[in-house]
Amino acid sequence: MTEQVLVTGASGFIATHCIIQLLEKGYNVRGTLRTMSRADEIRGIIGQHTDKVGNLTFAEADLTKDEGWKEAAEGCPLILHVASPFPLDNPKDENELIIPARDGALRLLRAAKETGARKVVLTSSMAAIMYGFKKQPDRPFNENDWSPLKGPGHTPYTKSKTIAEMAAWEFMEKENPGFGLSVVNPGAVLGPVLESDVGTSAQLVQMLLQGALPGLPPMAFPIVDVRDVADLHIRAMETEAANGHRFVCVNGTMWMKDMAALLKEKFPEHTKKTPTKVLPVFMLRIAAMMGKFPKAGLRELNKWREGNNTMARVTVGWAPRSAEDAVLATAQSLIDLKLV
Repeated sequence: MTEQVLVTGASGFIATHCIIQLLEKGYNVRGTLRTMSRADEIRGIIGQHTDKVGNLTFAEADLTKDEGWKEAAEGCPLILHVASPFPLDNPKDENELIIPARDGALRLLRAAKETGARKVVLTSSMAAIMYGFKKQPDRPFNENDWSPLKGPGHTPYTKSKTIAEMAAWEFMEKENPGFGLSVVNPGAVLGPVLESDVGTSAQLVQMLLQGALPGLPPMAFPIVDVRDVADLHIRAMETEAANGHRFVCVNGTMWMKDMAALLKEKFPEHTKKTPTKVLPVFMLRIAAMMGKFPKAGLRELNKWREGNNTMARVTVGWAPRSAEDAVLATAQSLIDLKLV
């Protein structure tokens, strides 16, 4: 009998790629949506990339509400909890992100326990691993690192991901729910965009192609291809040895200037407006005061962070694409969809 997998946040960038790969592997999939009004649209998008979309159904469930989670999880021994708020800029009240991220994860885990699930894979973030350090380690970050909540440089988003993941591991320890938990911690998720709602990370490449920035902030991002994020979720779901582990999910870090140079080299016809000059920090501070650069981004200037993905490679045989390939795949998909 074909097993059914619940994928939460089915309209999201990572979730849609998870669903496509699961369907291609022969699983039945139930995806959660905040409102069923998007069901046909999401089914249509996914149906462009697999002929097995007939094995996809949807259920309505909202991170901020108790209703619907048990019904969504019923009959799904395997669960990928991907849903989490991810804004382009930060809200004034950090609890707008922290509460739905934490409480949504706990709602899902309680539903998994009530319905007898066998395995849950939670999408966390490198935000839960590499932020808030007064002094950054002189090595790549790994699964033993946790972002100190009272440390400097946190944003509501990085706090929300850290608190939500901590709550999930605490739930496992206190409740002993009878299922295995694995956590995937992606960095900046790039790769093939499937629709016009490109997602927060892919907007970075979109802005570079469009020349939306007058110059390049001195910012660097640990990058991973969305197809490899989905692959790691599924490998963790299928591998018993992954139980109890969190996985660094990045494969290379790139400065924005290097991303821009790569795009200009590979897509000369589409990068005539792409900037090449790195902006000085003082200009970006002025721009932030004028509302033309996100204030949260000021904390990221001249920060270089790397992740060590050995745990994922060794435990589940993960073999991700390079950061450069992820950037180019993002750009090609944006061009193909005429979004630039």
